[in-house]
Amino acid sequence: MGRALGAMSGEGSERGLRRRRSVKQAEDRTAEDADPDQQDVAPEPQTEEAVQLQTGTYWLTRIVLLRSVCFIYFVAFAVAYNQNRALIGQRGLMPCREYLRSVKRYVGGKIGGAALAYTPSVLWSMQWEDMDSNLDNIALAGLALSSFVLLSGRANMVIMAALWTLYHSIVSVGQLWYSFGWESQLLETGFLGIFLCPLWSLEQIPRRTPPSLISIWTFRWLIVRIMLGAGLIKIRGDRCWRDLTCMDYHYETQPVPNPISYYLHRFPWWFHRFETLSNHFIELIVPFFTFMGRRMCMINGALQILFQVVLIISGNLSFLNWLTIVPSLACFDDSALAFLFRSSGTARRAVLKIQNEDAAGQNPPPTAGMLIRRVVNVSLGILIAYLSVPVLINLLSSRQVMNTSFDPLRIVNTYGAFGSITKERTEVVFQGTLSADPSGEEVVWEEYEFLCKPGSVSRRPCLISPYHYRLDWLMWFAAFQTYEQNEWIIQIAGRLLANDSTVLSLMGHNPFEGREKPRWIRGEHFRYKFTKPDSTSAANGNWWVRKRIGPYFPAVNLEGLRRYFQSRNWPQPDNY
Repeated sequence: MGRALGAMSGEGSERGLRRRRSVKQAEDRTAEDADPDQQDVAPEPQTEEAVQLQTGTYWLTRIVLLRSVCFIYFVAFAVAYNQNRALIGQRGLMPCREYLRSVKRYVGGKIGGAALAYTPSVLWSMQWEDMDSNLDNIALAGLALSSFVLLSGRANMVIMAALWTLYHSIVSVGQLWYSFGWESQLLETGFLGIFLCPLWSLEQIPRRTPPSLISIWTFRWLIVRIMLGAGLIKIRGDRCWRDLTCMDYHYETQPVPNPISYYLHRFPWWFHRFETLSNHFIELIVPFFTFMGRRMCMINGALQILFQVVLIISGNLSFLNWLTIVPSLACFDDSALAFLFRSSGTARRAVLKIQNEDAAGQNPPPTAGMLIRRVVNVSLGILIAYLSVPVLINLLSSRQVMNTSFDPLRIVNTYGAFGSITKERTEVVFQGTLSADPSGEEVVWEEYEFLCKPGSVSRRPCLISPYHYRLDWLMWFAAFQTYEQNEWIIQIAGRLLANDSTVLSLMGHNPFEGREKPRWIRGEHFRYKFTKPDSTSAANGNWWVRKRIGPYFPAVNLEGLRRYFQSRNWPQPDNY
């Protein structure tokens, strides 16, 4: 952080020098205008396209950052609106109403400060009789606010704080389904976004509320921590990151591959070694460029964005990589980002006017609000620095923990991804039958398909990033664990037996649609591999080959599951 403050001071000195030069040039031009020999010479017209914005200001950067944050918010709230009812709604797999009741009991039976600290959510203040509507309304409000900022490029602290509060309210009650590291990363990014904005004004370029360098540096500090956390967890984790072989497996075994993953997996070994070395360079070395002046900071931003684009192309990693691009944008100032704005556009012309006024010393007189804002900005820097202490200790520890928060509001968090790489892909496949005897010789088992994860060997891998199917991701984790460690899998089996529409909304294909309910459901465990592009299997249209490992859970029916559901206080499958 000391280096960051030094860099900020350096940037301020550079701006001061540029202003003095601009004033001197303005004086020279005035003298030329006063020269009688020059009075009859018409000045050459200067087009706006020829005018370059000065470096060191962040008005346009703020607009780009706010739009980018709200794009991620929009995706996240869309995922919540489409999936929350089935996951945490009244008939969901893990109803948030029951979770809130358990938290209320845990903190002494009262909804107060202790309950809010344990589970920060506006749901505490809402009626619980129709929790589905509550969840939908939160998501719809988030979609409306984020789309406004995304389309207009205008925001204030109230809007950004509301978005942060709304998404925090969902994540806090999301339980297992919202346990991914990118939830905390979005909350931290969204929190920082609050302090980019004026309190009330919705102007794109609010003259009296310039973007604070402290605020810009909190974003830069975030990308530094994200990348160092990801790089260090790899070096300290799986041996394949040290012997440079992890990319031999990653494309095939990542949670949700896409069609490009299929081809990247077959690239030669030397290419995978180069990928792994490049990963270490970008995650462990490049982040330090942030503290080496403007040009090196922009190089860091450009490399980080390029790296995330490559990851987006090569797999379906939810909105994680899209989100990681956001703080990287803070490495660029108005001069660098001006190409994103029309030369004749309002925003760019407003910034040019402000820069000219600043160069001429025509700054607006300070007001009480501006002084208060400076205090808020300094307080933000102190808060982030204070909350970063345990995060830094964790980064330096040989027992580093990734994707963890040390404060209940998830303002500053630890990050990391793929500290270990699975060397083979296993999948759980749900199968159902109409046969009365699941062990009979004539039994026919029919397979359910998920929305995106591998199932049928002939099904092309999906392409959904930045969207996210939460159940599909959790099924990836469950495949290398047991059903005893993931009891919700048995709940899914029971509700498939009842043809429950809530759970079926999370599935891609129901083989019993329009027919009678299955009598038995079982889980089969398979090992999957990509086909070789020149193989007979690939020629027949197959993307995968699979081999049965054995049963994941035995065949179950409704009667056999009643006691199991009752012991866990779940409603009976056919009562949904």
